[in-house]
Amino acid sequence: MSVTIYHNPECATSRNVLALLRAAGEDPHVIEYLNTPPDRATLVRLIADSGMAVRDVLRVKDTPYKELGLGNPELTDAELIDAMLGHPILINRPIVVTPRGTRLCRPSDAAIALLSRGPAEETLKEEGAPFIIARSTPCDDPGLAGALRESGLPVDDLREPGRSFFSFGTLDGTQLGYGGFEHYGIDTLIRSIVVEPKRRGTGIGRNLLAVLLREAFDAGARRAWLLTTDSAAFFEKVGFKPVERNTAPEAIVATHQAANLCPSSAVLLSRAITL
Repeated sequence: MSVTIYHNPECATSRNVLALLRAAGEDPHVIEYLNTPPDRATLVRLIADSGMAVRDVLRVKDTPYKELGLGNPELTDAELIDAMLGHPILINRPIVVTPRGTRLCRPSDAAIALLSRGPAEETLKEEGAPFIIARSTPCDDPGLAGALRESGLPVDDLREPGRSFFSFGTLDGTQLGYGGFEHYGIDTLIRSIVVEPKRRGTGIGRNLLAVLLREAFDAGARRAWLLTTDSAAFFEKVGFKPVERNTAPEAIVATHQAANLCPSSAVLLSRAITL
């Protein structure tokens, strides 16, 4: 399979994706795009083929994004492309091109969907964490309901519409946990996150959440909300911030989780979903 990766060797996510591709038997064409940036036509095609909006491919962290005023919603796609061509560091990474599709692979687990075959053996990220596969799971999956009950999380509304649930596992099939979200346009309520007991305290929860947020992003969500009674500190470490319920969108406040299932003492947190 012919594979190209637009790579930044200084980026851990990009290095992890490159290592995964090679572990899967690929010999990708590596383009260090900071040294050899794509031309306009190529960049426009990459973004279009990824199915993402131009703004969604802009990198904010450690770039001149703010100095250039690129947060201005009135800027056109052409103007954003101009900025990316003038400052290639604004092109988020890594973008991977394969016969199976083109994808901005953030988190690095997102590259799994582009593989024609998985690695011959379990492959870890350079920080020691496993790559995570998200598999869509029906709401009546007994494993999902059982895991939620054991963790004291609500199950009464699992069958209601607008919910998406996932089972998370490693490349070698080891079960890691479950998670889901309720979709309300650009807003999503993150819920039903459970890590297998023997995997707790290993950092898997943070990685699992990143994969779940990417699933929500691909479904169109750009802001995540959640309610918790005892895990606020964990979620704040990954970018969520406490907010007052009266500042949340009506759709979030009206959910069964917010209105009925979670106690009034539960903390509401929110964060933007970006790649």
